[in-house]
Amino acid sequence: MGKQPSFITQARREQIIKATIETLDEIGYINISLAKIAKKAKVSTGLISYHFSDKEDVLNHTLVYLLTNQYGFIKEKVTERKSAYDQLLTFIDASLAYQGTHHVHNVALIEIIFNARTPDNIPYYKVSNDEEDPLYQLLQEILQHGQETKEFSTFNTKNVSIIIQGAIAESMLMNQENFNLETYKNELVTMVTKMVK
Repeated sequence: MGKQPSFITQARREQIIKATIETLDEIGYINISLAKIAKKAKVSTGLISYHFSDKEDVLNHTLVYLLTNQYGFIKEKVTERKSAYDQLLTFIDASLAYQGTHHVHNVALIEIIFNARTPDNIPYYKVSNDEEDPLYQLLQEILQHGQETKEFSTFNTKNVSIIIQGAIAESMLMNQENFNLETYKNELVTMVTKMVK
């Protein structure tokens, strides 16, 4: 087992990742470079190279950081609820609340997923991942739990998870000025309640 990175190292890596998120929001994936990230983070490119092997490494760590933060926020809220129905409503509410308060993170996430490619030149969004997305897993567990406790009717939990996650993800792409997230959430909850009850 390798030793854990020191607190200073972790703090420095997080500083670089946060600068990467802001840079992605400002200039997009296509125009990003270590020099531009370094300028935003107010560090040298050499320091970034000390902590990350290359630009792709920075972007991969940024993607993991974005997904981990989002999952942690939603999971914490869901865990506070007891019934499957309350967990489901909290999942939707927390997912949309996170998007509403983390617009820059959403942009960075979309920029990476739709522009990054694997060493085999496959776009990230096309990569079939054996490790299920933890948010899908969490949502499926809530739906399965609701079926076991008879709170929910019988339906394909995978399909319903995809529908709910799709509706949540689609709202990320809406122009925030002409889009009322609260109204959208209420409509989504009404629709989902009809589907699961």
